Amino acid sequence: MATEKKAAKNRYRPVNSILISQPDPQSIRSPFYELAKKWNIKTDWRSFIEVVSLENKEFRKYKVNLEEFSAIVFSSKNAVDFYFKKCEELKINMPNSTKYFCSSSTIANYLQKYIVYRKRKIFYGEKQLDDILPMFMKFKDTEKFLLPTSNLGSKNIVDFLNKNEIECTELMMFKTVSSDLSDLENIFYDMLVFFNPLGIVSLFENFPGFKQNNTRIAVFGEPTKLEAEANKLIIDVVAPNPDTTSIVTAIENYLEISNKK
Repeated sequence: MATEKKAAKNRYRPVNSILISQPDPQSIRSPFYELAKKWNIKTDWRSFIEVVSLENKEFRKYKVNLEEFSAIVFSSKNAVDFYFKKCEELKINMPNSTKYFCSSSTIANYLQKYIVYRKRKIFYGEKQLDDILPMFMKFKDTEKFLLPTSNLGSKNIVDFLNKNEIECTELMMFKTVSSDLSDLENIFYDMLVFFNPLGIVSLFENFPGFKQNNTRIAVFGEPTKLEAEANKLIIDVVAPNPDTTSIVTAIENYLEISNKK
């Protein structure tokens, strides 16, 4: 198997097409656009995973009444979206007195999509929940906390709450699942780029008989790398590595050899 430092020599073949296992950012200028232009490479975007709401039938199995909670802890925009979506589906209107604890200012600002910001009590840390620990401690004995999560859980948040003895109900309200990639069955790319171990799980769920052959694999992050290795994939490009923290730069370093004219 290739190491983080350099792919095996016989793996340096020209790359003319790349599939990035993420949604096309479109409005955001991605460095992948410049990479594709510079090397004249066909670059496609396709999310290998998707986030979906828990069906009401499945949700009701938990026998949890959302109206019982006076304080909601949000750790992601997805949590915000699916919490309010579920409230809408169940025809629940949370009172103005509900308190919201957000792990960052970005998530707190995102709440404006669903509530009148100035009429609600919203607490947030600039970068992490530790920033608002005093507010948690102030209300820990008077409020009932709810933490909306996915099937992957929110271990860091749960650990933080447990450490500070803040009683909170963790409730799965959405889940991350593999996307349907059946339309890609007979489409081949020279390189696949993964940013999340679930993307690799999705690859094999969609194509159990997947054979890598000459397809190059680029991975970002240690968890993604470990999942690729667990599935016996040859890793040709990995980031971060001793030379760069950028997956785009790592791919370009590979192209400097594989596509050298």
